[in-house]
Amino acid sequence: MDSLEGQSAVVTGASSGIGAATARALAREGANVAVAARRSGRLQELAGELEGEFGVEAAVVPTDVTDREAVDALVETTVERFGGLDLLVSNAGVAAGRDVVGMSDDEYGRMMAVNCDGTFYATRAALPHLRDSEGTLVYVGSYAGRHPRAYNPVYAATKWWTRGFAKSVSAGVGDEVAVSVVNPAAVRTEFEVDGEQFRDRFDPGEVVEPEEVADAVAFAAAQSPSMVHEIDLYERSKLAKES
Repeated sequence: MDSLEGQSAVVTGASSGIGAATARALAREGANVAVAARRSGRLQELAGELEGEFGVEAAVVPTDVTDREAVDALVETTVERFGGLDLLVSNAGVAAGRDVVGMSDDEYGRMMAVNCDGTFYATRAALPHLRDSEGTLVYVGSYAGRHPRAYNPVYAATKWWTRGFAKSVSAGVGDEVAVSVVNPAAVRTEFEVDGEQFRDRFDPGEVVEPEEVADAVAFAAAQSPSMVHEIDLYERSKLAKES
């Protein structure tokens, strides 16, 4: 394992859930972290926590990942603040709507824009700097990117896209940049289905916790580039044989 001490990281979707937990996990390992999301108030609170508890530097960069110029500015701000970029955690994602027939154009467009376009913009902006640092790209995928999801096929398709994109980027960069994908099943966060957030739907320990995903991201980031290509995180009952 490599040390993350003094490395610089960008985490998108960092205002809550997996993103916030990932920022904490990286800071715990000594990385300086640029936290990005749309909710600047939450980012300010998180940055103060990271600096106060872990003694690292934290940059607050409010960012809508669907805005190409904003994503470019996020990466440039991070490089200027920390002197380079060693790690991008592409985590920002949304779910909207349910079945195909009942899904509105806005719901469809929002998922495609955040989950696919945002991932592409962040990757494109970060790759030149990650090549310079021989750094790491970690994509937060989903169980839905490996298995069909009948109740929200468009969301599932965006996660299949993410996984395919990540693997293809990995093939393209060779040994210049490490690329990993972390695929959690249901995670107890603000992720919302049918108006109910998963943190309210599930009891602690019933499904995957944000901190477990964050630990997997930090683990992947600290490995030799050839070591971790993909990590799946399921609750124990996910693949259990039905009685």
